[in-house]
Amino acid sequence: MSDSFELYLTCPKGLEGLLAEEARSLGLEEVREHTSAIRGSADMETAYRLCLWSRLANRVLLVVQRFAMKNADDLYDGVHAVDWQDHLAADGTLAVEFSGHGSGIDNTHFGALKVKDAIVDKLRNRDGQRPSVDKLDPDLRVHLRLDRGEAILSIDLSGHSLHQRGYRLQQGAAPLKENLAAAVLIRAGWPRIAAEGGALADPMCGVGTFLVEAAMIAADIAPNLKRERWGFSAWQGHVPAVWRKVRDEAQLRAEAGLARPPLWIRGYEADPRLIQPGRNNVERAGLGDWVKIYQGEVASFEPRPDQNQKGLVISNPPYGERLGDEASLLYLYQNLGERLRQACLGWEAAVFTGAPELGKRMGIRSHKQYAFWNGALPCKLLLFKVQPDQFVTAERRPSDQQADSMRSGQAVAPEAARLSEGAQMFANRLQKNLKQLGKWARREQVDCYRLYDADMPEYALAVDLYQEWVHVQEYAAPRSVDPEKAQARLLDALAAIPQALGVDPQRVVLKRRERQGGTRQYERQATEGRFQEVSEGGVKLLVNLTDYLDTGLFLDHRPMRLRIQREAAGKRFLNLFCYTATATVHAAKGGARSTTSVDLSKTYLDWARRNLALNGFSERNRLEQSDVMAWLEAAQDSYDLIFIDPPTFSNSKRMEGVFDVQRDHVRLIDLAMARLAPGGVLYFSNNFRKFLLDEHLLERYTVEEISAQTLDPDFARNSRIHRAWRLQLR
Repeated sequence: MSDSFELYLTCPKGLEGLLAEEARSLGLEEVREHTSAIRGSADMETAYRLCLWSRLANRVLLVVQRFAMKNADDLYDGVHAVDWQDHLAADGTLAVEFSGHGSGIDNTHFGALKVKDAIVDKLRNRDGQRPSVDKLDPDLRVHLRLDRGEAILSIDLSGHSLHQRGYRLQQGAAPLKENLAAAVLIRAGWPRIAAEGGALADPMCGVGTFLVEAAMIAADIAPNLKRERWGFSAWQGHVPAVWRKVRDEAQLRAEAGLARPPLWIRGYEADPRLIQPGRNNVERAGLGDWVKIYQGEVASFEPRPDQNQKGLVISNPPYGERLGDEASLLYLYQNLGERLRQACLGWEAAVFTGAPELGKRMGIRSHKQYAFWNGALPCKLLLFKVQPDQFVTAERRPSDQQADSMRSGQAVAPEAARLSEGAQMFANRLQKNLKQLGKWARREQVDCYRLYDADMPEYALAVDLYQEWVHVQEYAAPRSVDPEKAQARLLDALAAIPQALGVDPQRVVLKRRERQGGTRQYERQATEGRFQEVSEGGVKLLVNLTDYLDTGLFLDHRPMRLRIQREAAGKRFLNLFCYTATATVHAAKGGARSTTSVDLSKTYLDWARRNLALNGFSERNRLEQSDVMAWLEAAQDSYDLIFIDPPTFSNSKRMEGVFDVQRDHVRLIDLAMARLAPGGVLYFSNNFRKFLLDEHLLERYTVEEISAQTLDPDFARNSRIHRAWRLQLR
């Protein structure tokens, strides 16, 4: 075998340049970059050193053959021509990985099978011994990469991917791979800062990946020094003496590094469940004297190393994958920026994020940005110098006086923090609406109402107040609107809301309102399980602002619920598509003789049961889990007061067929009117904007549209929020 080999090193997309620099420093020559890989030439000692010391590579592949191929036969022949006895014993185990396509190979599994067959056939001896396949821990892992008609056949010297250092047996929900974390640290300048004796702090450290990688860099520890099994361990070409030399050299360097006074490296994590797993990872890496992890919130983050030491603050905040994450994430990034400005003056900072637009809201100018990929997700590394001349603004939380004013429905002046021009216009509109609607709300003792409903077309939001909470719904932007502009306006609005209304940013909840398929608007969006009591017309109701698209209380139906309460005395009340049965609670409050509420959802009927119990109305109030149409067809009882507020569309798995309010409302109303007692009243409402009531219903029943009577001042600006009719038997 030659003294020099062609090596191929793979890496995450975007790290090619960094890996090339690292590989050159470790002895790789003639380095060339490819997508997610580099290649070069080196002797065996350098190959071993790359395996042991590369902080950025995934795999180190030793190329054994390159050959042209036009079809599957060429593939077999090219692999079969290699002297495989130089690489694998006849009774050994192997695994084959195949990438690329073309030359008649369109299926990677088929390609891998051809490679395996060629190797096995070459090594099958006279006694019938042949290698077997072991995909998990083979003696030899073979790679074949097909690239534009050329096959590149390699042996994987790494074994398991080099990012698997062995210390991280416990991890959080969205961990960075170790080699990506190392790349971020290198780009952030940590090797330089560590060499100068600087400190490192991570305010959202998770299970400590940044901390461990930083400590290994600072202590000169080879990232895979503790790895016991390598891809070359059972390879026939392995040179143990050379490997021992490289490993012993790394061991001595690690011992010398750990003997130095440890740098100040600290992590803080808000989730108490991650503290011990993080500490366990640190101990497994042998860095307990260098790295400490504490429980702590971003809002109270303040690194305090000895002797007024400066250094690097590094963080990988959440990116936001669920709809509605923008609100909490905006305030998280603002909090992080505030803590940097107030507690980290003179430090450097690095924020690795998949949501770089949120990084712009931190109040500090980023002096440098790098593009990365975290798997398939494009990300940015934002670098900051925490100096006053880099500060964009000094944002402040709302004062107690502002919060008191908001709770009493009074408009308040914004704090000194500067908003963008558009955000300030939005804040001014919120304050104007609050001043006008607040008087009405106080007079009518309404503590949940709509404050804003896309009053300014460029800010297509609905903003509802639920006591001291703000529930924001973003209407999906038309396709003609640039998504980046729409996102920027949303973030402007979210920045303005706490200041304009004097609320704690943690009490702003965002949802995205768009056309939902099937029952998605009723599906769980989160699992916080946080219910709060609100009052309306003398009853108490439970709302949940976080877990579902709707909150459990349709604010626009407030006048209808109060009308039902006024008319319910002594009557038998039927509530169809009852949802959380808020109208039923009002009917019971109004003195209904009995109530029956029908809905298909067990979740919402449980919620309805809690609403009734909260008001002491568990008696004489029946809850029925059923498809409304099927229930009406089987029903026998009569009712004096009926309320129907159906969905626009439903295709629940529990019902037969699909419900469409425009198509099916005639049959629905006819079935319900058959259950209406003489002299009784049926109220029918829906919020389908294009809904047309069938004219034949006017011939059969006495019908009066009462839409205008069912809109309070907070919905007067949007007369199409719903339509409502009063029906009686002729």
